[in-house]
Amino acid sequence: MILYHGTNVDFDKIDIEKSNPYKDFGKGFYLTNLQTQAEELAKKKARIFGGNPIVQVYDFDEAVLTNHLLNVLVFEKPIKEWAEFIYRNRNRNTLSFKHEYDIVIGPIADDGVAYLLNRYEEGSFTLEELAKELEYRKLNNQFFFGTKRAIEFLKRI
Repeated sequence: MILYHGTNVDFDKIDIEKSNPYKDFGKGFYLTNLQTQAEELAKKKARIFGGNPIVQVYDFDEAVLTNHLLNVLVFEKPIKEWAEFIYRNRNRNTLSFKHEYDIVIGPIADDGVAYLLNRYEEGSFTLEELAKELEYRKLNNQFFFGTKRAIEFLKRI
């Protein structure tokens, strides 16, 4: 499987410690199977942080997802558990939350995530309603690699 990473700075070695915390699936390295999505993200990062839009291309043996070598979580679509997982990873008040998954795959939450999470936190939404509101219109998937062990299965092309 070919995966893409949009960035504004080229690098040869993936360093999870340089990743930002409080993302949908936690602190890790994020990729997509859609080249256009990676291109858009690279342009956005370059516009905001400077540098040039760069799309890195990786080969990933998807057999790893089912051979039990890694701890993998897959969300096929936005559901209550997906919304709760995103909420726990993005919530700065739950500093103690750290999941044990090497790889997480699932839909990208909508751009208004912070607003929606605040509404959930104040009691305006149930988890089911939050999941429905977080649904990204194009349902683009993201691939989270959160451990050094998982990163070893990515080969840059």
